[in-house]
Amino acid sequence: MAKQNYTQQNHRDHRRYLDMLKADFIRRYDENTKSNSTPSDFDSIKAIGNGAYGEVFLVRNKTSFTYHAMKVVEKEIVVERKHVKHLKLEKRILQGVQFPFVISLEDAFKDNVYLYFVLPYVAGGELFTYIQKYGSLSDNLSKFYAAQVTLGLEYLHHCGIVHRDIKPENILVDTNGYLKLCDFGFCKIIKKKTWTLCGTPEYLAPEVIMSRGYSFSVDWWALGVLIFEMGAGYPPFYASDPSKLYEKILDGVYKCPDTLYPDCKNLIKLLLQVDPTKRLGSLISGVYDIKRHPWFNDISWLSILHQRVQAPFIPIAPSPGDTSNFPEIEQMKLKKGSKCYYEQEFQDF
Repeated sequence: MAKQNYTQQNHRDHRRYLDMLKADFIRRYDENTKSNSTPSDFDSIKAIGNGAYGEVFLVRNKTSFTYHAMKVVEKEIVVERKHVKHLKLEKRILQGVQFPFVISLEDAFKDNVYLYFVLPYVAGGELFTYIQKYGSLSDNLSKFYAAQVTLGLEYLHHCGIVHRDIKPENILVDTNGYLKLCDFGFCKIIKKKTWTLCGTPEYLAPEVIMSRGYSFSVDWWALGVLIFEMGAGYPPFYASDPSKLYEKILDGVYKCPDTLYPDCKNLIKLLLQVDPTKRLGSLISGVYDIKRHPWFNDISWLSILHQRVQAPFIPIAPSPGDTSNFPEIEQMKLKKGSKCYYEQEFQDF
């Protein structure tokens, strides 16, 4: 990639583009459309993931024969954990977002027992799988991925959304080699600050651990952890005991491997600032400071956005419904119920 100078004018042009996308997000977020789809419209191929609320299945539409990822959530578990409002928010955010590096909702419906989210199937699998497989990623590939995560977070933040769970398991690699941010379970729309303790321990920002009000800065901290993990093969802060892990994060002390390039180490240092007011991405120039950092000098942000750059790595996926890039997990059989559970709680789903 030829050296690019990301200028203030480039940034202003991109922000105007994001303004248009934000208006589209608000319109879709406010839509209250009802789906006519049912589970019987899809053939379930196999389970490809599991989470706190349920399973994710590879499914195929019986009419169009297209493949999709279907997240299946049990109503009872959501009600027991008092997360009804949060799940509805996740659905509205997913139906609103529309960006090249962010997963978006294709359909959503319910039956007597479950809620169903139909999402694009990304056959390349999780970024986590490739870090585990190869131990670490090249500087060029790490930079290519980090640029897309940066653009994805910039878009989400522009729409008022904080992700709060950026990590390799929540980043999918598409068959063209580009990324999709996924799992919006911890997402929230904020205006100033929020206080909820949530996320993945190794990726938690200090201000979250300290139960201080926090904002979009937590995602830039997570970007720093992600860049470190892609280049090193392991996160900067680690301990089997959570309290010791949190101590390390609050101290902000870590050691970069010698294999990381100096500019990469410098960007990580600027992102892993314990004080969020001093963290890159949270200063007066915002994300512009990250995009013009020397590590990204050879990145053409516009070319990345429009996916005109040849991806350094292309996952092997012989067919649209190939699941070889996902780990084998136990296949769960869905329950059936003649009675409709929690109809009132989910009447507007």
